[in-house]
Amino acid sequence: MAAEKPKIEIKGVRDGLLITVGDRGDWPAAQDALLETILARSEFFRGARLALDVGPRPLKAAPLGRLRDRLADLGVTLWAVLSESPKTQETARTLGLEIHLARPRPGRVVRPVDTRPRGEEALLVHRTLRSGMRVEFAGHVVVLGNVHAGAEVVAAGDIIVWGHLRGVAHAGAQGNAAAVVCALDLSPTQLRIAEYIATAPPRQGPPVPEMAAVRDGQVVAEPWTPKLK
Repeated sequence: MAAEKPKIEIKGVRDGLLITVGDRGDWPAAQDALLETILARSEFFRGARLALDVGPRPLKAAPLGRLRDRLADLGVTLWAVLSESPKTQETARTLGLEIHLARPRPGRVVRPVDTRPRGEEALLVHRTLRSGMRVEFAGHVVVLGNVHAGAEVVAAGDIIVWGHLRGVAHAGAQGNAAAVVCALDLSPTQLRIAEYIATAPPRQGPPVPEMAAVRDGQVVAEPWTPKLK
């Protein structure tokens, strides 16, 4: 009987993506399952920052370093390794990796106001996406052009289309229901935010910029206008 493959679980965290490798199987099998998952969705993972939970497995510096280099070749940055193994924790420290995910501190903390704008990772697509084309990214996606019917845009974060959106858009693909989809002409064949799905009704009148978001468990579209504070 063939050995059961380790289960790979992916979720978004504040600093990127957290991948948990199930406890079943030795490290070579777990590493193979991890790389298969990333290679199968290479466009989605390209540019991602990755935290890896290896469970109780004790890892030495050589295999973990090789994995970090292999991920770098695929455009993925390994920045943290989580484990209950003291050996693995020491190895991660030696390689300059974090061993804990950042958590907000309890209580009220007063900090100086930082007036510098903070950005988030995004993919800029400076072209029109025609039928049969697909863009997938582990962050926000901005399209400077039209998204034709039959084209698809998938993002872990928001989707912004500076043009007509007529194809399929899936924002918050890793379960982020706070993601939004914005377009100058929002007329998708299907629009999805996290697990919520909607289709655009027939347009009445000329197109106007709109933003789709989840409100009370439903995807709704609202005028896309700047909010001044």
